[in-house]
Amino acid sequence: MSSKHHKIRVGISIGDFNGIGPEIILKSLKDKSITDFFTPVIFGSGKLFTYQKNVFKLQTNFNYINSAKEAQGGKINMVNLTKENSNVEFGVPTEESTKMAIDSLESATQALLNNEIDVIVTAPINKDEMMKYGFAHAGHTGYFEEKAGKKAVMFMVTEDLKVAVSTHHIPVSEIANNINKEKLKKQIKQLVSTLKEDFCVEKPKIAVLGLNPHAGDGGVIGKEEIEIIEPAIKELFNNGTLAFGPYPADSFFQPGKYKAFDAVLAMYHDQGLAPFKTIAYEEGVNYSAGLPFVRTSPDHGVAYDIAGKNLADETSFSEAIFTAIKIFKNREEYHDLMSNRLRPKPAHANNGIDEDLPKEK
Repeated sequence: MSSKHHKIRVGISIGDFNGIGPEIILKSLKDKSITDFFTPVIFGSGKLFTYQKNVFKLQTNFNYINSAKEAQGGKINMVNLTKENSNVEFGVPTEESTKMAIDSLESATQALLNNEIDVIVTAPINKDEMMKYGFAHAGHTGYFEEKAGKKAVMFMVTEDLKVAVSTHHIPVSEIANNINKEKLKKQIKQLVSTLKEDFCVEKPKIAVLGLNPHAGDGGVIGKEEIEIIEPAIKELFNNGTLAFGPYPADSFFQPGKYKAFDAVLAMYHDQGLAPFKTIAYEEGVNYSAGLPFVRTSPDHGVAYDIAGKNLADETSFSEAIFTAIKIFKNREEYHDLMSNRLRPKPAHANNGIDEDLPKEK
């Protein structure tokens, strides 16, 4: 359903409820005017959220529903996945909190695939614990890739800094073997498409980081730059893609450098996320780029150390919600624009003569 005809329905999975997931969700929705901007649909438990809102002294009211199809505008909707009491043990993952995280994610995703919600925002999960109970992926990205049948790029975004990573959640020892020319070319092309369609960047400029210290130092500290990364960049550049590099990662994230580009492609997780979270921790958003649907999340984890203490900052989760809404609208506008541009103009019977022009006497 087009956002032109309704407020965007934001599906929210709750993550591990013994972490800070419910707290940052509740805090993000605490303003009574929030439903003027979108329709929240939480996939959780009424009793669980009632307990947690009392812990954090928040006055949130829910519209309890059995399915996302029943969600009402102007209300904070709660798809009640269970009517049982939840045993909250802040700060530690339990079988109950882990299974609820899986159930919430799967229910929200199914609603997304059924077009019952427009976008999905995921609260933090404990990946290790979820895998113990049958979750087959080392994170959200792989899960959504499987559901979409398409590869995604992990893209960390703010207004001023956007960082993607070529390899996701894999051991450092496996990084070099998971980088190749064709993969890099596909990822850079995907970033270009994402920036155009989802962020309204007309001519994206992509900076690519090297894998090795000092970007290999001319081959002295590794050959991947010379043999893989440089050829990929050169081939794309010669075909019109504004890709540049490879740049040494240790000196790249200075304001005068990274702000000259629309996005950065790092070779591995910590190479990109460590500087990103340092520069943009509070407002950073994790976006799964390249999928047919919009999924975002905050750029932090479950934070068991502060769970239940009313210390969690909801800024990143709020940013994740509004980033998802913005991307959804941008993508709709882009597709409308391209559709109109490609639609053939109707032929006129006047052989090109404008009937509004004055006729010769």
